Amino acid sequence: MTFAQTTETESMAEWTRDDGTATIRLRSRPDGQFAVRYDRLHQADDGRGYAYETVETRAAAEELVERWQANPPV
Repeated sequence: MTFAQTTETESMAEWTRDDGTATIRLRSRPDGQFAVRYDRLHQADDGRGYAYETVETRAAAEELVERWQANPPV
């Protein structure tokens, strides 16, 4: 399944899976790091899933988003 970017602000971006049952969010943290989380609903065909990681740079966060879009972490 594919993801489309649905939200973008200065400090946060979110992508929603085409079936609407999973999202990936990238946000900047107050300490200068970046958080990326993957959240899949119980209603998804592949069941509930959740993952969260922090990374040092925006580039690393964007790479993680791309990796999770291609291969969900859970």
